[in-house]
Order: sequence, then structure tokens, then C-alpha cells
Amino acid sequence: MFCVPSTAIGAIMNITKGGLVLFSANSNSSCMELSKRIAERLGVEMGKVQVYQEPNRETRVQIQESVRGKDVFIIQTVSKDVNTTIMELLIMVYACKTSCAKSIIGVIPYFPYSKQCKMRKRGSIVSKLLASMMCKAGLTHLITMDLHQKEIQGFFNIPVDNLRASPFLLQYIQEEIPDYRNAVIVAKSPASAKRAQSFAERLRLGIAVIHGEAQDAESDMVDGRHSPPTAKNVAAIHPSLEIPMLIPKEKPPITVVGDVGGRIAIIVDDIIDDVDSFLAAAETLKERGAYKIFVMATHGLLSSDAPRLIEESAIDEVVVTNTIPHEIQKLQCPKIKTVDISMILSEAIRRIHNGESMSYLFRNIGLDD
Repeated sequence: MFCVPSTAIGAIMNITKGGLVLFSANSNSSCMELSKRIAERLGVEMGKVQVYQEPNRETRVQIQESVRGKDVFIIQTVSKDVNTTIMELLIMVYACKTSCAKSIIGVIPYFPYSKQCKMRKRGSIVSKLLASMMCKAGLTHLITMDLHQKEIQGFFNIPVDNLRASPFLLQYIQEEIPDYRNAVIVAKSPASAKRAQSFAERLRLGIAVIHGEAQDAESDMVDGRHSPPTAKNVAAIHPSLEIPMLIPKEKPPITVVGDVGGRIAIIVDDIIDDVDSFLAAAETLKERGAYKIFVMATHGLLSSDAPRLIEESAIDEVVVTNTIPHEIQKLQCPKIKTVDISMILSEAIRRIHNGESMSYLFRNIGLDD
């Protein structure tokens, strides 16, 4: 009887195990630039797929090559039509699942609806809903970057790799800001102080925090919170029980904790979308004596009139990564600069496909980063 050596069997299994397929789930061609950069770094061609909108606005996905037994990576960058973007991703994931793909990994550099990750009044935690939909569609792994809140990872019942863009932004500061040693890292609100502290400690710089800026107004008078209980409910409450009322917040006057006089101010955050708070912070820093102001953020949504407002503001430069396409905004505002993060995404894809450890991509990253 003819016997095949065990090494030969192993070689045959490796050959038939299946390869890597890279898809872009965007029907919008302007959103495919990042996918092309990742494919070029990996030395592979983009998978053949058609994603388009029917005349009735329904999304249709046609996969035009076999994905059976393969590791499928679906890259989805968020366009302005965020809901269409989500449906494109979900339909493509489900199409790969029903085509017997071995694993389906979503590469979503900016996770949409990430700001809606907490319960507010009678709203809902939309991030949890979106995570459940992705898992139900057939996603087996998620690669993302700088989630608005790290706790969003807990909404998934699949592995989530939350990569960081800070090494690329730190490198930009060191290489593109000549006098960065005279800079101070600024948090535009106490909520972003941890991120600012992380940048400051790595660059060996000082930190400043702006406190007292306008917060999101929440009117409790319109949702029934101050309405008195009905007589039926009052009778059910013990007469001696008086529930103490929480003291309402008062916005203090704007103050800057830290010295920015005669320094370069570098404001850091994860998302820059509505720029009003950044413009207000820049004006405050100018009044306190900062002579140059930079804004650094991972995700540059830059919605509505953001480019025009930035161009007319005291901000000298806005630096964002290419997790979200913003070429049109750059044409409207030369102050907007882009840092390419395709390198870390392509390395994450390579490591997952080859079964290598991801810890190298998270070296020197602490719990607060």
C-alpha cells in the first residue's frame, strides 16, 4: 500500500487551506482609496465584487469570485451616507457567510455610531445594536481604530482589535513641528485629559486642560422628569421618605489649567466632527498667549461647514488620519493635513491571516491609552 509521508500531508493541507481575499464594501469610489493602499502594502489584488444601489435605493452586493474556505477581509470606510455604509457592510458579510467563507473579518477603521454608546434619557445604545447586527450577519473578527469608548469592545461576542493611531500622530509631531519641544499638549475638556496625558508623557511635554466650555445642553423640563407623581403613586410612598434631588450643574467660567503662554498648543482628541468646541478652545488658547495652535485627531469627519470654519479660525493646522476619506474637505481648507495609517491596518490583516500574535501592534500601550 502506498503511504504518503506526514510532512507531505502537512504540505497538502497548507496548500488547500485557503487564501486571503480582500474586499471593499463601498459603492462610493471616493471611499476606496484606503482599501487600495492596504492591498498595495499586502501585495494582493482587491477581490472582485460589485456593490451598488438599485433605483429604489436598495443595496445590492454581487461577489464575483469564490470565497469558499478563505479568510475574507472586508474593508469599510464610512461615507457621508453612514446608514448606506452600514447596510453595504452587513449585506456583504452575509453574502460571504452564505458562500462558505472560512472567516469574515471586518476592517472598519472608524466605527459608526460610536458616540451613541451610552444611555441618554429615553434613547438607546445604538453601538450595541450595531455590534449585534454585525455579529448576526456573520462577522467573526473586527479590526477597528481608536473607538470613542474602549468599552464598546464589550458589545461584541467576537474578537475585537482596537488599534491605535497615536504612534503615527506622535511621529507627525516630532517630524513636522520643528519647535515641538516648546509645545504643550491640550485637552479641550476634562473628558479628553487622559488622551492628552498619554501624548504629553510620550513626548516629555507639559499638559493643559480647558475647563468650563459649553457642554451639551440637556433640558429635563420637556421629558417629564420634573412632573409631580400622581396621587395614586404618592399614597404608595412612605410619608417619611423624601428622595433628595440632585443639585443641577452650573457651568463655571472658562479656565485653562496649565501654562500655554508663548507656547505651541497641540489639542488632541479622537474625533473632530462639529468643530465649534475646537474653535472655542483655540480662541481661549490665543487669549492665554499660545502663538501656534494645532489640532490632532484620529477620525476627521469634518461635517457641514467645518472646513470653512477651520480656515477662518485661529487654528493653524488640523491633522487627521485617513480612517475617513476627506479629500473634498482638504480642497476647501489647506490647513487640513492627512496621516496615512494603512501600514498598521495591513500589518494587522497579515498577522491575523497568518495566525501570528497581535501583541506587537499593542506594545507600550497602557490601559489608559
